[in-house]
Amino acid sequence: MSIDWLYPLVSLLYALVGWHFWRTRWHGVTAGTRWESFALALPLALHLLLLEATTVTSGGIQLGVGNAMSMIAGLTVLIYWLSSFHSRMEALHAPLAGIAAVAVFAPLVLPSTNLLANTELLAFRLHLLIALLAYSLFMIAALHASLMAMVERHLHHVGDSGNDMTANLPPLLTLESLLFRLIAVGFTLLTLTLITGVLFSEEIFHKPAEWNHKTVFALLSWIIYAILLGGRRLWGWRGKVAVRWTWVGFSMLLLAYLGSHFVLEIILHRHSG
Repeated sequence: MSIDWLYPLVSLLYALVGWHFWRTRWHGVTAGTRWESFALALPLALHLLLLEATTVTSGGIQLGVGNAMSMIAGLTVLIYWLSSFHSRMEALHAPLAGIAAVAVFAPLVLPSTNLLANTELLAFRLHLLIALLAYSLFMIAALHASLMAMVERHLHHVGDSGNDMTANLPPLLTLESLLFRLIAVGFTLLTLTLITGVLFSEEIFHKPAEWNHKTVFALLSWIIYAILLGGRRLWGWRGKVAVRWTWVGFSMLLLAYLGSHFVLEIILHRHSG
């Protein structure tokens, strides 16, 4: 039985959630209601069901660039949704839901029939899971940094007409503290990703990880986030400096996996491992 009908349904549900929070949190000052805490639950559950059906096959895991984009978006929404019960983060509902509404179609736009090799190995599965979680956390951090930049810009133009979107947000210092917590956890997972990648390469190919574009960009991202966390601790980096370093680090991370896989699979029509 075809499940293609789930793609537009999941996208529509995400879009409706995004529209609601855009209208109530970005263009109005509205107190939250209990049901809103679970607004993402339905599209998220259907998205995860769709990912399970299209990614996990009898022959192994099919994780081309389209499936990877959709999976990262789904995990990002899941992590963010769970975190939102402990932190006041409703402002990110709209952009995250919007991204997920588009990303859910990625497997259809960028299809791949190549199965990921060595997925029967526990070491590789662990490496893959940690890597996807790291990507998802850094995506939230990048969106969070964008939100901080908008809030800071808004605070410098308090005389502008229109609704005060900052009324629905925690203070800027609280947002900044949350950003560095996200980066710290993401950095830990990225470190584990690099370590497990080396261990996986040693176990399968009996040699260290290959020195290629993916490795270079992943290491560059790790270095950038290490400098950012060090700068925060030693010199109190914050504000625009933190936002810019977060964006640059996430850009390197995107180039490390999605960029390289897009070139190999879509442009060169080669299987990327």
